[in-house]
Amino acid sequence: MKGQPCAAGGAPLRHRPVTEIRHLDHLLEHAFPSFGGGYMRRVFGLLDRAIGEGVPMTLAVAGPVTASGQHIAWLNPLLETGWFCLVSTTDAVCYHDGHRCLDDAAKHPIHEVPIFGDDGALRDDRIIRITDVGFDENVLLGQDQFLSAVLRQPEFQKRMTGTEMRYLLGARYARQEAKNGAPEGLLALCHRKAIPIFVGAPGDGSVFLNSMKLWAMAQEGMGEHRFDLDLHAEVFESCAYHVWGQRESETEALGTLVLGGGVPKNFNLQPEPALSQILGLEDIGGYKYDIQITTAPVTDGSLSSCPPAEAVTWGKVDKDVYQQTTESMPADYSMVMPIITKALLDKRDRLARLRDDLGEEILLQRHPEAKGYLRPDDGYRLFEERDRLVQSLRGDIAARRDELMASVEYDLA
Repeated sequence: MKGQPCAAGGAPLRHRPVTEIRHLDHLLEHAFPSFGGGYMRRVFGLLDRAIGEGVPMTLAVAGPVTASGQHIAWLNPLLETGWFCLVSTTDAVCYHDGHRCLDDAAKHPIHEVPIFGDDGALRDDRIIRITDVGFDENVLLGQDQFLSAVLRQPEFQKRMTGTEMRYLLGARYARQEAKNGAPEGLLALCHRKAIPIFVGAPGDGSVFLNSMKLWAMAQEGMGEHRFDLDLHAEVFESCAYHVWGQRESETEALGTLVLGGGVPKNFNLQPEPALSQILGLEDIGGYKYDIQITTAPVTDGSLSSCPPAEAVTWGKVDKDVYQQTTESMPADYSMVMPIITKALLDKRDRLARLRDDLGEEILLQRHPEAKGYLRPDDGYRLFEERDRLVQSLRGDIAARRDELMASVEYDLA
């Protein structure tokens, strides 16, 4: 169907007093009628629809979610559901994810510090600050030593994609967490559930800085360092997963939740133009659902701030349905995602209880969205499908040999 112009009047606003509401999802649906609250209601509503339809979701998240412990609070519980098929984030998120599993983590707890306190005094005390989160500088030094030791292990001594590196790193983090009784981190969870983790700017973070150290040492004869990132293969892998979503997933569509913007957002949106514009494949669509929460003002011209409608012009978002399936909420996601996540998980638990009481057939008659909410929580395990999906896409590329060879010719000055 073609995109329709916005109607002069939308659906009537729903108002219910909070005293009559029992469930958090109903609170978001009925007691957030307008203004900023209306954004919150619409974002929740679109996530509710996408999840209920069973659409595989990608997640792009920027910001220090692991240093601040947000992954423990709401991100890991959200990924545990099986709704999300891949993650796009930063090298720093992967680096800080390891702090709580270090051997001396109990001696250097991550704690709260004032945003507008005396940073000079913090520096004198060797306290690192990230907004209102503080930790001893020894945490960074210990993390660097741990990562340097890990990157020297046999499984890392080859050229590989960043997704493989983070999958292997997740296994190492998981072993440290088990050893020291630390809560499961983001990379350990993604390893357990075979969720690929992409980092669009790997050189802009301390995991890679530690690899750089080992490389520099090797240049001066201090051991070997054969680890290397294959960025071409990593980008190609992201394209293969996009093709999977469009052609092999049950819904033949993908949705995305973008938190914060930046490089994670851009990398997450790049597979469609890479496939259609660069590689020239046909019948490649953009995201059906695009739900983002960002503090960047739309007038600043940045990728972080551009709304899904702008992405439609690039082909990254489906042009035929975007007016009904996209939203960009101007907010700090750390303020709203705990609430939204809890509402989604509460609804999922409620539907699971109804399935036990009513049986699946009656449940789906009354609540068809239960099929998507209650999809297997083991998830899509796309990393385990990586080789097959990459080889399939390579076949598509080989079939376009003549067109691709013509596409690299240009009358250069």
